[in-house]
Amino acid sequence: RHAVCIFYLVLRALDTVEDDMSIPLDVKVPMLHEFHSHLYQPDWKYTESKEKDRQVLEDFPTISMEFRNLSKVYQEVISDICHKMGVGMAEFLEKKVDSQHEWDKYCHYVAGLVGIGLSRLFSASELEDSIVGQDTDLANSMGLFLQKTNIIRDYLEDQLEGREFWPREVWSRYAKKLSDLAKPENIDMAVQCLNELITNALHHVPDVLTYLSRLKNQSVFNFCAIPQVMAIATLAACYNNQQVFRGVVKIRKGQAVTLMMDATNIQAVKAIIYQYVEEIYQKIPSTDPSCNKTQQVVASIRAVSLPGSPMASRHHYSPIYLSCAMLLAALSWQYLSTLSRATEEYLQAGDK
Repeated sequence: RHAVCIFYLVLRALDTVEDDMSIPLDVKVPMLHEFHSHLYQPDWKYTESKEKDRQVLEDFPTISMEFRNLSKVYQEVISDICHKMGVGMAEFLEKKVDSQHEWDKYCHYVAGLVGIGLSRLFSASELEDSIVGQDTDLANSMGLFLQKTNIIRDYLEDQLEGREFWPREVWSRYAKKLSDLAKPENIDMAVQCLNELITNALHHVPDVLTYLSRLKNQSVFNFCAIPQVMAIATLAACYNNQQVFRGVVKIRKGQAVTLMMDATNIQAVKAIIYQYVEEIYQKIPSTDPSCNKTQQVVASIRAVSLPGSPMASRHHYSPIYLSCAMLLAALSWQYLSTLSRATEEYLQAGDK
């Protein structure tokens, strides 16, 4: 718990530096590169930020002190991820996301590294097997699936704020400018572009299921599974939906609560994911340019999410334990929502 808390606060402080447009680039780039070193400098703080979350920079000595009180194995993970994320942030400060490869790279820096860091913390705590922290590809996919979902859903909000995170390689096939997709006369092309990006994001789902199937600890499982089922539900709501370009598409609160209550073991998660990819499948237009690719990725997800498919839950839990786990699940979702928003904010300010 302490390690995850400090991990979040350190990354929130790093994000705040990246977010702060009052810091000149020739100052900000070295700050991002060197930020991880401040964890071992008891008196370091930054008092010139104008950002709303500047308290984490002004009170950074408190955060760094608690960081140094953590076990060395936790310190190494947090410092390493902070360093890599700072370098990635600096890289994308003045760089647009052009290719799909760069989209994956950008999402890796802002969310994949969070998944990798958390996974390493889970293993270091011995709550999970060492393979969870060692398999960085799967941990990265956990982050990419969440981040891509946020980027896809938030098209209009980002446009209104002057931010662009959809990869040019994709949207340029449908419009001359990304902002053109919001124009009513371009709605058909806009939805086709949306469907292609959702199809791209769905390719991470088999990795997500493999990752979750390895988890042994109930609290860790809830912490990881709840955001993922929220994401697949969000993509199902967004797929082939013109409303993405007109307002905000969100899953209902009751739906979210049900997902939180149900996503307590791998078989339940598989059933939830199967339900939502079937919902997507039923909405695939035969005239959509990505029609075949979408059908193929849905088929690959069906193969690993059908009842009786290889991944099985390792444990069954008592109703009393599960009721306690539900409270933790709610807190986990609140934390991850905050972390996701923080990650989005920092990137949105830099390019995203």
